[in-house]
Amino acid sequence: MMAVRPSKWLDRKTRQRALRQWAEIAEEVEFMAPPRIRRLTQEAHLLRASLNRFFMRGDRKAAVSRVALDALHLPGGTDWRWRPGFMAGQISPRGIAAPAPGTRLGDRAALWHDCPEPSMVLEQLPSPRATDLSPYCMRLEVFSFAGNFLSVSIDLPTEALDGLTRNHILRLEVSALIERPMKIYSRLNIGHGPNTDELVKEFGTIEPGLASQQVIEFDLAYTEMNEKRLEKIWLDLIFDSPAMNAVEIRELFISRHLRAEF
Repeated sequence: MMAVRPSKWLDRKTRQRALRQWAEIAEEVEFMAPPRIRRLTQEAHLLRASLNRFFMRGDRKAAVSRVALDALHLPGGTDWRWRPGFMAGQISPRGIAAPAPGTRLGDRAALWHDCPEPSMVLEQLPSPRATDLSPYCMRLEVFSFAGNFLSVSIDLPTEALDGLTRNHILRLEVSALIERPMKIYSRLNIGHGPNTDELVKEFGTIEPGLASQQVIEFDLAYTEMNEKRLEKIWLDLIFDSPAMNAVEIRELFISRHLRAEF
């Protein structure tokens, strides 16, 4: 596996500078000597070959991701579906050791705890099985833990709020693997105006060493959310008594559908 270069900012600036240079070259080509045109043409062909490979592989990866999402058996009337970016593509940094409260993994996940000396590692790993729909998984390994709470918070995109009503059901499909018995809770939070509604569900039984597929549904009829003042929505995964344990989230997929009317 190729190592991730540390300065993404510098890489981006280098590409932007190259783009400006080629734009200038295109404007000046009419005034160039033939030998320089031949040399730059050869460089341009090499650059185009690299870009074509990027487009081909990027399109193929996007197609695989779309197929994976479509392959999930979702309830009829599903009008929104989403998998977090840290499950769908490589992020940087890919791992965090001894994280402070609020430390982020990618642009959607954050680790929260009150442990004074956090002895833990949160990281993104390639999915280990060929049958996994998600290309990547998230692993949280905890050693000693002297705090009272530990959770991973996942911000849902604003699209999840578009047209959201109390007639909707938010459906969480998750696959988890643990080393030792541990209770895991999922909490859906919906911010509307100055208020936040919460729905909490406990994961079903997870046998240590075996990946467990869970489907959890949050019925928004049990909230008092103001549909006209929706501002934010996020999901918390809460780990109870996590010391000397490890959990892998092999799949995490959220969708929504309207409640069936009878």
